[in-house]
Amino acid sequence: MHAEERIIDCRVSPVGSGEAALLVEMTDVTRRSKITRENALLIQHGAGRQMIRQLAHEIKNPLGGIRGAAQLLAKQLESPELREYTDVVISETDRLAGLVDTLLGPGGPPRKEPLNVHELLEYVVRLIEAEDHRALTIRRDYDPGLPEIRMDRDQMVQALLNIVRNAAAALEGHGTITLRTRAATNFTIGEVRHRVIASIDIEDDGPGIPRDLQDSVFYPLVTSRPEGTGLGLPAAQELISRHGGLIEFDSRPGRTVFSIRLPLEQQDLVTHER
Repeated sequence: MHAEERIIDCRVSPVGSGEAALLVEMTDVTRRSKITRENALLIQHGAGRQMIRQLAHEIKNPLGGIRGAAQLLAKQLESPELREYTDVVISETDRLAGLVDTLLGPGGPPRKEPLNVHELLEYVVRLIEAEDHRALTIRRDYDPGLPEIRMDRDQMVQALLNIVRNAAAALEGHGTITLRTRAATNFTIGEVRHRVIASIDIEDDGPGIPRDLQDSVFYPLVTSRPEGTGLGLPAAQELISRHGGLIEFDSRPGRTVFSIRLPLEQQDLVTHER
């Protein structure tokens, strides 16, 4: 009935009951295995958090220079169309500076507001398309019934952008990325069971993550690309964790899926507090 892969625990024991010679017990342990893997991802995240904050100091230093250069360039441009590009540079620099401040901070809660996750995904798609991935095909498989989620816009854009950009890099500009959203019920994130969550899948049909890296992709500086920094996935995991969520993945040649799990009932909690 379901196309997804299942993990089955099979136990065979000899018995001496009448004509029976063997007792075969089969148990679906898929969810239990996923919970174990989620806990391992959380351990990775905790180990990498301190390194991310140290690296954030190094990232913040050149941002001021980039912003200042863009402002000076804007003053030299007479064309309003050209100044739109410098406005983008300044805006994105300010957004990155805000994210770095968040990573450097004590870990306070994000500034949440009700947002449509599909609008954020479309914004990320526009950024990716602006990077000249002309041979890249992006497919949408959105759940129109997914409600607004209380999120920090800048943090969520950065997390989504990191994952989609990784997918585009894995495809080397040629292939298909599928963006999929769904609601899932009775889902466990870490040790907390949630009544309902939002699941955001970013799937690509690239070569997949090498097996020797699959257990450590969320550690800082772990990457299979010579030009990669190994910071995108740890930073995304940090930003999603600030929303009570978690990033999981499944990868094999021809199909890699990164799944962002975000609890939806946080919206109800805010309502009750009011």
